[in-house]
Amino acid sequence: MPNPGNPIEPRLLLNSLGIAVLLLEPDLTIAQSNPAAEQLIGLSVRRLVGRKLGDIVTFEGERLTGLLAQGDAQLSAHSVTTRFLDGTPMRLDIMLSPVTGHNGWQLLTMQELGTGEALRDGEEPPLRAPAILAHEIKNPLSAIRGAAQLIARKIGDQDKPLTALITGEVDRIAKLIDRMQRLGREQPEPVAPCNLHAIIRRAAEVAEAAGMKGVRLIEEFDPSLPPVLAHEDSLVQVLINLISNARDACKDREDARIVLRTRFVSGLVLNAIRLGRPIRLPIEVRVSDNGSGIDPALRDHIFEPFVSSKKNGQGLGLALVNKLVRDMNGRISHERDEAEGWTHFRIHLPMAKFG
Repeated sequence: MPNPGNPIEPRLLLNSLGIAVLLLEPDLTIAQSNPAAEQLIGLSVRRLVGRKLGDIVTFEGERLTGLLAQGDAQLSAHSVTTRFLDGTPMRLDIMLSPVTGHNGWQLLTMQELGTGEALRDGEEPPLRAPAILAHEIKNPLSAIRGAAQLIARKIGDQDKPLTALITGEVDRIAKLIDRMQRLGREQPEPVAPCNLHAIIRRAAEVAEAAGMKGVRLIEEFDPSLPPVLAHEDSLVQVLINLISNARDACKDREDARIVLRTRFVSGLVLNAIRLGRPIRLPIEVRVSDNGSGIDPALRDHIFEPFVSSKKNGQGLGLALVNKLVRDMNGRISHERDEAEGWTHFRIHLPMAKFG
């Protein structure tokens, strides 16, 4: 219960918000920021305070810039293309409000959408696999599983891990189909502490078994990372999809490479409306490839259903990836580094807590 004798300080409330907030003076000098703003912009509060907003942030179009200059406008804008310093453009939800009783002072709040990702419940259309399609897929899966079990009885011990891989993947895909049938309405799968690097290697093993000829797979792991809070099968599926997409994107290059990287990132917060509280996402998994990248016209929509850059793609892979990551209270984003020629998909996940 609240303690009337120990009121909460406004600064503490500001720091607890998962949404980036900047306090602006009448001349648009940054007077204060919260940790979410520091993380989003990539500068500490010491490097933000005292600088002009225009030196830090650039908004697409002149309307928002003009309203900021007025000093008394109230605005709510969705999916505004924004650039911090010389960084990669990103889509943000923007809110601008005057500070009551302080003429010309303004509060600017910013919430990241990434490139097509939806952080709020219910934004993306539900995905549903028709029952007849699920039935047609699961029947041959059962036959594949049975055949793998028969083969396992006739081969030597050295080859049995391959049949175990087949049966394990058949079981996982069958469960995935069951989940897809209820994807638009089911409760998220329960999360638990998971060994991140074991999951990545399992996904890489499946992708390599499916064919990675000519593509070099590179691991850059931080061995000190603690367990993540995730659903193991879902995270395996997410990584298989991303690695497979990366393979398809770069396989025609002579020096085709995919880099799987893990690291700890301090301060990243997701404002999880479903849970009613902000969640820290300090664990990052990055899947990068040196292919030609996604068509620029599609980059803002790649996590939406039925959007695909592949000639015969169905446009469900990344939509499902986005859904599964969000169900684990994580976040996924995409960016293209044209200067270096790399495409990066970043997954940010919560850390498992013990005790």
